[in-house]
Amino acid sequence: MLAILQTAAIFGVEAYPVRVEVDVSDGGLPAITMVGLPDASVRESRDRVQSAIRNSGFEFPRRHVTVNLSPADIRKVGSAFDLPIALGVLAATGCIPTRHIDDVVVLGELSLDGAVRPVRGALPPISARARRDGVGCVILPRANAGEAAIVAGLEVVPVTSLEETVAILTGRRPRPTSPEPLPAAACAVALDLSDVRGQAIARRAIEIAAGGGHNLLFVGPPGGGKSMMARRLPGILPPLTFEEALEVTAIHSVAGLLPAGAGLLTAPPFRAPHHTASDVALVGGGAVPRPGEITLAHNGVLLLDETAEFARHVLDGLRQPLEEGTIRIARAARTAVFPARFMLVATMNPCPCGYRGDPSRACRCTPQQIDRYRGRLSGPLRDRIDLSVSVPAVPFKTLIEAAPGESSAFVRRRVAAARERQVARSRSAGERLNARLDERALARHCVLDPAGLRVLDAASRRFHLSARSCHRLMKVARTIADLAGAERIAVEHMAEAVQFRLEE
Repeated sequence: MLAILQTAAIFGVEAYPVRVEVDVSDGGLPAITMVGLPDASVRESRDRVQSAIRNSGFEFPRRHVTVNLSPADIRKVGSAFDLPIALGVLAATGCIPTRHIDDVVVLGELSLDGAVRPVRGALPPISARARRDGVGCVILPRANAGEAAIVAGLEVVPVTSLEETVAILTGRRPRPTSPEPLPAAACAVALDLSDVRGQAIARRAIEIAAGGGHNLLFVGPPGGGKSMMARRLPGILPPLTFEEALEVTAIHSVAGLLPAGAGLLTAPPFRAPHHTASDVALVGGGAVPRPGEITLAHNGVLLLDETAEFARHVLDGLRQPLEEGTIRIARAARTAVFPARFMLVATMNPCPCGYRGDPSRACRCTPQQIDRYRGRLSGPLRDRIDLSVSVPAVPFKTLIEAAPGESSAFVRRRVAAARERQVARSRSAGERLNARLDERALARHCVLDPAGLRVLDAASRRFHLSARSCHRLMKVARTIADLAGAERIAVEHMAEAVQFRLEE
């Protein structure tokens, strides 16, 4: 007898429907054969399933059992297939009528005594994909139920054991009501911009970067406050929209980083990897592709502190994601595509000793050392950074006597208003922020008057700016205009944008 059950497999952060076909035949020796590209954790489910079925009061068939996980070209990874395989075996032996497993997605790990244990990545993408495919019901571990219930329009049936699951499917026990979605995860207390004294230009650059989703580079001596200000940027970003929060929560759920009992992650993520991070840790990879730091920072901020200390090949791996908003990781079996649309905030010293251009300390570096140090941030990567700011050291007297600046709450309101203007102006989700405007949207939304064109042309010729740099200047000018509440880009907006593009 053949029983067919539906579950899902995850590759990257996308879910794919998987049919679990179980055939119990009289031919051959009593055994379980598993086909369909299972990995070691899936193959080991043979022993877990047999013990769970017997210890739940059912009889495991003394015949040959064939389990096929289709489609066969997708590698099946993890323990979430335990419960659907066990139900498929019981359905094939007549313990469960096959009509009761139609239009149902099942996932869950089984312990040897038949208890159903939680699995990773149960919320999106699996439950979101089930809703898109028109599946009416998802059966999954009770510990994952609140997480999956965040996706509306889907019946979520939480279970704690194999015996309970069979009783629900056969009607001996009523289906429990779908649980309430978990509340949004509590946001950590963000660092406040009011702590920053002086550094008016750097503060302005942070506001512009947040307003349009632009990449930002701080260059200055040690102790100037580069890292301090960069870590306060997330505090002026508005909360994520529901769609963005769903994406971020899915990524962190698949990566196993979602806190226990957490619901939607509504705060923009903030990632700050150490400069010893490898290219795989930063962009993702591995034999079974896993998301890296740039994907974990999706819809948020990636801080590369002491950028010049990162290996150059690691930094150059950011070129494609910064341009396209995705990262493609090719492996022999499949190519995984991870989302990676983030704001890059980089900090670095002007030279190896850190004191080049400092009026109070002499620089000990040779020109060759300086060129080699600054060359670690390649030209193509610098070209993708919209705002470059020199951050000089602040005198101690200024730190003591200067009045606190605006708080993050005040700046966040201006940033939110600027982003609302961009959303209202956009015609598609891809155009939401100015930093993401394509060529056609750029022509529609970043029209310059003759005076603004003259400023851009003069800057282009004097500083030998590339076409990409000119386009990015126009996007920054559009953000400055949005922060000012202006409908059109004025010459002063373009002049300010040029000021943030100049480098030593």
